[in-house]
Amino acid sequence: MNNAATHHHSGHLATLRWGIVGTGRIAHRFAQSLAHVPDTRATAVWSRRRAPAETFAQQHGGQALDSFDALLQSGIDALYIATMQDSHAHYATAALEAGIHVLCEKPATVNAAQLDRVIDSARASQRLFMEAMKPPFYPLYRKLRAHLADDPIGAIGLVRAGCSVPGVPDDHPSLSFEQAGGALLDIGIYEMFLAVDWLGAPLDVQTLGRLGRTGVDTFASLNSRHESGISQLFCGLDLFGKGDAFIAGTLGHITIHENWWNPARATVRYVDGRVVELDAPFEGGGLNYETAHFCELIRSGELESPIMTHAKSRQMIAMADAARAALGLRFPCE
Repeated sequence: MNNAATHHHSGHLATLRWGIVGTGRIAHRFAQSLAHVPDTRATAVWSRRRAPAETFAQQHGGQALDSFDALLQSGIDALYIATMQDSHAHYATAALEAGIHVLCEKPATVNAAQLDRVIDSARASQRLFMEAMKPPFYPLYRKLRAHLADDPIGAIGLVRAGCSVPGVPDDHPSLSFEQAGGALLDIGIYEMFLAVDWLGAPLDVQTLGRLGRTGVDTFASLNSRHESGISQLFCGLDLFGKGDAFIAGTLGHITIHENWWNPARATVRYVDGRVVELDAPFEGGGLNYETAHFCELIRSGELESPIMTHAKSRQMIAMADAARAALGLRFPCE
């Protein structure tokens, strides 16, 4: 791959050089997590506002650049997109066309049409594109999958999960109509991942919800039929509902304890009365696991993650599209 990092004589790829667009909370968490991923470093950052980019570079290393184009031309191997979702498709497409691998914060794009264009760009430029959906890479989630492979809970037919964060101020980006905020894309996308990861593609999505003062959804409840079961999901930006996740099969059920999206503990209960407790603490900011996986894929020349596949991203955004359509919510960037 012509633009990937050069080889050491040992045969290993040299340090992967990361660029970061955006300097909000998640960008800081990503940079902190990068310190836990060997042979990587943040070399360049750009944000629409100069001052936060300079502060970010001082804290995490690398250089604050003057434009997004300068970031693309700075010799980076991979770009982490940490902006609000209205700009994800634009930055991802531009980076892929410039021959740069892209790890994009969730949701990958605002809607399915945008996602199709991004995936087409990734294929055309033969570059890796992955939505940064962290839970499946956590040690606990992987431990749970391995446990169920040996000791299954039968056919899984129900996923129940939710999260709602109270007291979000009106001027917070999560409530921005212009930047495609709202509970479904900001929080619900996590629950949608869990549903499609265990139950497959959505076939029918029924949604109840409400829009808040800024015009975005502040609460939504989804009942969805999938290829192999039903999901019951909620997400909100006004109630206090940080939660666990519940996955039920014919022979048992799983509780991934709160906060399930940063999973560290799960309980598996079987019909025969057995109870198995799984424990797997995580280190770093938690984003290091998805990032390490992404770096391994670059080094092995893969163009798609076998865990966070393009198909999963498409299934998740299809759920979000259906839910927003039911609420009559359409963003300016669409």
